[in-house]
Amino acid sequence: MSATPQQLAGVLRPVKHVFLDFDGPVCSVFAGLPAPEVARRLREGLLVAGEQAPAGAAEKSDPLALLRLVSDARPDLTESTDAALAALEIEAVRVAPPTPGGESVLRACARSGRLVSVVSNNSGAAITAYLAEHGLSDYVAGVFGRVPGDPSSMKPNPRLLLEAMDAVGTRPDHCIFIGDAARDVEAGEAAGVPTIGYANKPGKAAKLTAAGAVVIVDSMGLIATALA
Repeated sequence: MSATPQQLAGVLRPVKHVFLDFDGPVCSVFAGLPAPEVARRLREGLLVAGEQAPAGAAEKSDPLALLRLVSDARPDLTESTDAALAALEIEAVRVAPPTPGGESVLRACARSGRLVSVVSNNSGAAITAYLAEHGLSDYVAGVFGRVPGDPSSMKPNPRLLLEAMDAVGTRPDHCIFIGDAARDVEAGEAAGVPTIGYANKPGKAAKLTAAGAVVIVDSMGLIATALA
């Protein structure tokens, strides 16, 4: 069940810094260029380079999971695979549909004097490209994508959230994270930052609740209204 306006208002009242996951809360990164196709192109790129994809790679339809697998099995291929994925993500965000209400959250934060940082497992270059293409760059104080060549930096590792907090000189009790996956909630918990779970697909609400999200919403517009 989605949070009530009163619940959201209570959670957001002390918040000065809003951290947004990218794929889900802002846009659907792989809706136009599907994730399985991106993963297929990554595997194909390895073959073209004369490299064999690691065992289990064919079963990976999530390109981020494939990047982790390659990094674990062949650390020497991590940088090149990450760079190839970043290029594909930039291609994907060109046709990625915005999440309804996502832009409204950015505008509501600006009107209420809250700073926004995007904290995501996607590449920083793809996030920056999307924001520029949609005229949203001025609404975002910082972009914290995965560290190039270091998939271990991705959530549920709290590293990116901690870096985002350091960049704006804040502390966890003045922050909120908005994410649509259990790994977002886990990263938030590890960083001491409460997480609003965005349940944009059936079954996600239960997973986000189990992971420890402070409240659940099924619409980014609800957050935008509560921030106003």
